[in-house]
Amino acid sequence: DGAANLDELLRGTLPADPTSTPGTPVGCGGAGSNPGYDVCGHDARFTYRRVLLDFCGQSPTYAQLQEFTALSSDARLARLDSELDRCTRSEFWRGKDGQLWKLAHPKIRPVGSVKAGENAGPIPLADYDDDYALYSYAQLDEHDAREVMTARYYVRRETNPTRYTQVASLPSQSVVESRRAGNLTSAWSLVTFVMFTALPRNAAAQSYRAYLGLDIALQEGLHSVPGEPRDYDAKGVREPACAACHATLDPLSYPFRNYQGIAGATSATYVPNRLERFFSDVSPTITQTPEAGYLFGQPVKDLQEWARVGADSDAFAVAAVTDYWKLLVGHPPTAEENAEFVALWQRFKGEHRYSVQRLLHDLIRTEAYGAP
Repeated sequence: DGAANLDELLRGTLPADPTSTPGTPVGCGGAGSNPGYDVCGHDARFTYRRVLLDFCGQSPTYAQLQEFTALSSDARLARLDSELDRCTRSEFWRGKDGQLWKLAHPKIRPVGSVKAGENAGPIPLADYDDDYALYSYAQLDEHDAREVMTARYYVRRETNPTRYTQVASLPSQSVVESRRAGNLTSAWSLVTFVMFTALPRNAAAQSYRAYLGLDIALQEGLHSVPGEPRDYDAKGVREPACAACHATLDPLSYPFRNYQGIAGATSATYVPNRLERFFSDVSPTITQTPEAGYLFGQPVKDLQEWARVGADSDAFAVAAVTDYWKLLVGHPPTAEENAEFVALWQRFKGEHRYSVQRLLHDLIRTEAYGAP
C-alpha cells in the first residue's frame, strides 16, 4: 500500500492489509477489529484480569474467566466491584511489604540499619513500621486518607491476618497528642528528617514532597513569602542562588521548630522552646525563629494547621491519586488521559470524601485502566 512497515506499526495500522494505512481508521469501526477485547473503550473482561492481578497478585483461572465472560454487562461490573473489595482485604494488598507498603516507601524512606522494634538494626533509633501502619490504615476501608497527615492517634498492626487498629498511644511514640500531625510527627520522621538540625528544613521539604507531591529541589510548589528568607540560623540562604527556593522552604520549616530529632531523652518529642534550650549558640538570631509559618503562601500558626491546610489542598488530592494511577495504570497520566485523571482527583476530594476504596472503584472504570 506504499506505507513503510515501521510507520504502520507506529501508527497502529496493519502492514499486511493494503486497506489499512496510516491515513485510514483502524480498530474502531475500521479494519483490524479485535475479536478478543473491545480496544475502543473500557473492556470489562480485560479489567477483570487486571483487577485480580493488581489487587490480589494473581491472574484469574481459566474457569473464573469463562464464568466472568458469561455474565451480563451489569453483572460484570458488579463482579468487578466485589472482586476489588475482596482483593483489598488480601495480604498482597494490605500486608507487610504489600502494595500499600510499596506506595509508602518513598514517603517513609526506611533505613534498616537504624530501625527499632521488629527486625531492629544495629542502631535502633525509631520504628518505621508505625508509619507504614498509619499510612495503610488511612488508605483502607472508608477511612479518610488525609489522616496520614493530620491524625492525632497511632495505629497498631496485627498479623495473621493483617489488621490495623487505631490506638491512642504506642510505646514507640513520644509526641504529645495535641502536637501530633500524622506521619509528619512520627518518631521515625523526626529522628531521620530532623536529626540534629536547628531549623528542620529537610523535614519540611520531605513532608511537602511525600504527601503534597511537590519537590522544592525541582523548583515545584514555590510560593515566595515577602521578606523571606530571614536566615535565622545563618546558613547563607539569602544568597541569590539560594533565596528563590528558601523564600518558600524556610517559612514551610518554621512550624517544625520545636520538634526534636536525635537528642537523648528528648529524641522524637515536641519540646517547647527547643531552639532556646538546645540551639541558642547556632546564631545570634536563631531563637527569633517563629513557630508560625506559611504553606502555599497562606499563614499557618503551627504544624497542626500546616498539616490541615496541606491535607485539604488540591495538591494532596492530586498527589494521592497520582500514586494509585501510577501503580495501577503503570505510568503518570498522559495528555490523552488528563481529563479522566482530573475528574478522578476532583471526585476523590468531593463525592468520595477522601476514601481510597471509593477512588479505586472509580479508577478501575476509567478507560485509562480498562481499555486494552
